[in-house]
Amino acid sequence: MHIMEGFLPTPWWQAWFAVSIPVILYGIHKMNRLVNEKREILPLLAVAGAFIFVLSSLKLPSVTGSCSHPTGTGIAAIIFGPAISAVLGTIVLLYQALFLAHGGFTTLGANVFSMGIVGPVAVYLVYKAGMKTKLNFYAVVFLATAFGDWATYVTTSVELALAYPAGGALTFAGFMSSFGKFAAVFAITQLPLAIMEGAVSALLFKYVVNVKSDILVEMKVLEDAVVRKLRGTSA
Repeated sequence: MHIMEGFLPTPWWQAWFAVSIPVILYGIHKMNRLVNEKREILPLLAVAGAFIFVLSSLKLPSVTGSCSHPTGTGIAAIIFGPAISAVLGTIVLLYQALFLAHGGFTTLGANVFSMGIVGPVAVYLVYKAGMKTKLNFYAVVFLATAFGDWATYVTTSVELALAYPAGGALTFAGFMSSFGKFAAVFAITQLPLAIMEGAVSALLFKYVVNVKSDILVEMKVLEDAVVRKLRGTSA
């Protein structure tokens, strides 16, 4: 991730567009409704988008000519949900493809699906499950964002393995062989990067809880009682 321009053959790059576009359109609908109802949320949307841009632009060398990077989508997924995160991710990926030669236009659908859809969905599900178990909020944020990062790269490995199965023919054995190789390439750098992203995300949420906790309550990220407990206050 990001899959570079022209790397995915037909019909795979078209297929990922077909899967991603409905989610993006739904996310645009949700974002417009949210902004119309809560104009004060615009600065936080901008910050979430900027966070995705900065973290996902930090390309680090992996092996065999590939690279790894954090995704940054976890914060947006927890606050706004996966659909709006997909829109923010699409904007970031489009900008990176246009101005930074990071990713590509034909591979935009695949990159959006892995980083903008699957990753945020994984973050959202882990976060909701973790909060139901009454785990520490910051620990849940750490686990959710780290797992979302890993989910993104597993999905990218799936996309590459489907396009380039071992032996040239798409069979289960060929797919699994290629998937194992792609996943192994990413794992060397992505495992520690995901841990780092989880820690940074937890620290960022600690700051938000201390200075702007009301927005988390309003967006139903946290209950007011949980915020008071985190801040060590009783009122």
